[in-house]
Amino acid sequence: MSTPTPLAAWLGSRTPPPPAALTERVTAMTAEYGGAAPVESLLASAEAAMAALLHDGCLTRGSALDLLAVDALVTYAFEAAADEPQLLDDRARRVLATIAALAEPYRA
Repeated sequence: MSTPTPLAAWLGSRTPPPPAALTERVTAMTAEYGGAAPVESLLASAEAAMAALLHDGCLTRGSALDLLAVDALVTYAFEAAADEPQLLDDRARRVLATIAALAEPYRA
């Protein structure tokens, strides 16, 4: 059995654990980012997933779990970021700007 990545270990330590379907989706969305520190892995995963959702339209109920997973990724990122409160303001500004920029090409 392989050693879990830092991100997998961090996610596995969350209590209470999220519903199984959400855990599976978050795990899938973070698969390629698991080697980095949890904060950056979670934010990179959220950014990539949100970009894909916006590109694909995300206007149907079928996107609900993915949208929930993106929300969970960002929430978890800020939970992890609380361990470094001196960086929280800068991270929040950067994440807000990044996510807002993702939506720019789709504005009417």
